[in-house]
Amino acid sequence: MTSLRSLQPSDRWHAVAAGFLGWTLDAFDFFVVIFLFDALAQQFHVSKAQIVLSVTGTLAMRPVGALIFGMMADRYGRRRPLMANVIFFSTVELLCGFAPSFTVFFILRLLFGIGMGGEWGVGASLAMEHSPVKWRGILSGILQSGYSNGYLLAAIAARIVLPTFGWRAMFWVGGIPALLALYIRTKVPESEAWQQHRVLRTLDSPKIAMHQKGLVAYMIALMFLMNCLSHGTQDLYPDFLKHSHGIAPNTVAYVTMFYNVGAVLGAILFGYLSERTGRRYSMLCALGVSLVVMPAWAFGGSLLILALGAFVMQVGVQGAWGIIPVHLNELSPHAVRGLLPGFTYQIGILLAASTPTVEYALRDHLGYAWALTSFELVVIAGLALLLIFGRENHGKSFLRDDLIAE
Repeated sequence: MTSLRSLQPSDRWHAVAAGFLGWTLDAFDFFVVIFLFDALAQQFHVSKAQIVLSVTGTLAMRPVGALIFGMMADRYGRRRPLMANVIFFSTVELLCGFAPSFTVFFILRLLFGIGMGGEWGVGASLAMEHSPVKWRGILSGILQSGYSNGYLLAAIAARIVLPTFGWRAMFWVGGIPALLALYIRTKVPESEAWQQHRVLRTLDSPKIAMHQKGLVAYMIALMFLMNCLSHGTQDLYPDFLKHSHGIAPNTVAYVTMFYNVGAVLGAILFGYLSERTGRRYSMLCALGVSLVVMPAWAFGGSLLILALGAFVMQVGVQGAWGIIPVHLNELSPHAVRGLLPGFTYQIGILLAASTPTVEYALRDHLGYAWALTSFELVVIAGLALLLIFGRENHGKSFLRDDLIAE
């Protein structure tokens, strides 16, 4: 068995890079739709609400992927399920660009949800199990920032690819991530933590997880509210800027790029801070940042104020999210680290899947700005209570012999 002590630093970085790139490209493929609400509604002759519903469908199918690929990761290792997952979601994304009707498109987005749900848990466990304890926080932030980088790349594609090549090309570009499987195959070593704690049968990991009902309930509640926080501040925000503030689509793309830079910085900053102040308290600090800037984010009277408000909002939102990979992996029992973080994350997504639909419906009663604001105020209050009275295993060893703590 190869010890972590014998691994080269490049081996560890390859593992983190695989998780980061997988999540970046997965998020890119998801957020492409966010910039195509109007184009897709016109193409398929359906209402924009039905296109928004396809986003909800994608989110709702993610637990299925987390269960399938998570069980595979605990039984067969992290690398092979991650490669299979990347190829699957890239292929489905490519096919979305050929969809002849809304029905076919909707089914493909459901299938994409399975692929998207499987990537995060497997990639996060692979990355965290290769990370030294003292670096876990910042590497967790780097890993999770892949989500914001994917959003940023989607915004760039909306500015460059969409006007020149049309909406179908946006999905065709999403097939490129399949090449990541080659990188994982040739550069990324298998996790020793998995080798030490592997389960003998695929169905063993769900059985083990169900013996931790209190922990599972806490993790699901945390991820439900965290997903309400993230999707509630991101999914409809480009549409909000266009239709509530009259900002041109090209300018919205630039604003989206700008606030996703803040998201990346926030994930890394608060991930690093969590090594010093603990996982929960760092998340509370990040939520405080989002709470303070909310008036500028939703009610800013100029493009500059809205852009700065969105930037700081995502520093806080994704700052809290940057701690999630390490926090969930440290909370999880050894034998189910491939399954439990990703599955609870995606169950949270399932429970929060109606977030964009609910906010869009609230818009008709409260106005767009108050719909977003009131929803997020409730979410942040719930998160604060859960974190204050919650639990963490800061610095937990993933190996029997503690070699990873060197």
